[in-house]
Amino acid sequence: MGYYYKSILSDIEELGRILTKEDLPENGKLPNLPLQQIVYGAPGTGKSFGVDEDIIKYAMHDIRTTFHPDSDYSTFVGAYKPQMEKVTVRDDRGFPVKENGQVVYEKKIVYKYTQQAFLKAYVAAWKDLENPHVLVIEEINRGNCAQIFGDLFQLLDRNDIGFSKYPITADTDIMQVLNEEFDGLHIANGEAINAHYKDDVVADVVNGSRLLLPNNLYIWATMNTSDQSLFPIDSAFKRRWEWKYVPISNAGKAWKICVNGTEYDWWSFIEKINNKIWDATKSEDKKLGYFFCKADRKVNENDEENNVISADRFVGKVLFYVYNDVFKDYGFDDAIFKDKEDNNSDLLFQSYFKANGKPNEEKIEVFLKNLEVELASEVVSPDNSDDDNPAEDNDDNQESPEGDSVPVSTFKVQLDGESIEETEQFDTYLSALKKMGMDKVEEIAAEKEYNRYDCPFVSKEQFDAVKEKAGFSYVEADGYQVIKGINKKGMSNFLKLCAKKLGHNITIE
Repeated sequence: MGYYYKSILSDIEELGRILTKEDLPENGKLPNLPLQQIVYGAPGTGKSFGVDEDIIKYAMHDIRTTFHPDSDYSTFVGAYKPQMEKVTVRDDRGFPVKENGQVVYEKKIVYKYTQQAFLKAYVAAWKDLENPHVLVIEEINRGNCAQIFGDLFQLLDRNDIGFSKYPITADTDIMQVLNEEFDGLHIANGEAINAHYKDDVVADVVNGSRLLLPNNLYIWATMNTSDQSLFPIDSAFKRRWEWKYVPISNAGKAWKICVNGTEYDWWSFIEKINNKIWDATKSEDKKLGYFFCKADRKVNENDEENNVISADRFVGKVLFYVYNDVFKDYGFDDAIFKDKEDNNSDLLFQSYFKANGKPNEEKIEVFLKNLEVELASEVVSPDNSDDDNPAEDNDDNQESPEGDSVPVSTFKVQLDGESIEETEQFDTYLSALKKMGMDKVEEIAAEKEYNRYDCPFVSKEQFDAVKEKAGFSYVEADGYQVIKGINKKGMSNFLKLCAKKLGHNITIE
């Protein structure tokens, strides 16, 4: 985990050495990530998706739960619950009843302690200290955290080696469960763990009498900022977590809203409606993320994904949210809610439906035009879909049969009438960026409409996610860092986006 360990006990000090991570259970596989973090942002920004990516990337074992207003300690940790169990039928003397030589069984309701998400993750982590385990809590602010965590709150304080700083006493029921679960469990290098406590805490953990979060148990949560009024999280709870904000950004899926036979760009709609939401609310909480409404990904006759958001889905999910969750409290005075084609009458939510209940696509299109949403055909799409394996796709340097690197260029750029063509594709790409101004393209890249592993194509610094990935590197240009390893389509799309936003004429062959 990259921590620096030092003993606080005199018996360790007498050994004349400092504890290192080698003194602890094998931690080489544990990722250097926040042990407790809350990922927050507007609905549809991809918070859960990002959490899942890290879980997959670092091969973490995950257990998930979702908080809601009725969540409490028992639904998070565990409680006795009735269960159906097959038991032997016995006679008055206590002997099993038999029929035709076979023991007779019957089903009865018995009460057993049922482990819930926290206890399941806790047990799994202690049994497997060499590997990372993560408890994922979705919608953490939809539940009363003080009520749900109870005395577990104290465990969230971690010490220098990632274990709970203050162990807590387990109640009788939990102690019995853990005593059975940990029967025969041996904790490697338990003495090194105990060196950070006043007594033999490892023995207490194994017999179940005390609870202590191990350093391979991560607790991650997601939170929609639009729901933060449900159960406010107090400052004492907040400071025990790392907070990661997920901004609203273009995921580059080239999704389209299909209305009245016309396709409008989904990201353009997101930008326009979020500007209106900000103007009305002066808050980020109610804005829409890219994945607030997902496109229908059915494949058409040409084996291409449609990536279309239908009128029915758009009005039922998006416009319903806009009308009922945002502007209902702020009024509908804005011009986007006026039907300019019908004497400037009000566009009510019911205006978007015909008498038969089907979407009134003409009125939906009026709303989109009021917002000045761009047509899909007019938008340069930052599609990175085939950029997932740039080390394989990148054809800047192709190998000859003898294994020698042969410069190849099929990448020609015309920028404001000036031809740019270098020996290698990346050099052509870099020259074009320089002519547009690295300071200007860096600002566009910072919006992350194009990114590699959540890092912008052009940045002021290097990112570990890129440096550690095979096939990628950085090239310094005019004081900025440019990612190398992107295939031709990614470079072309980024150049087109920059040219469009900066007012340049560009042609790419």
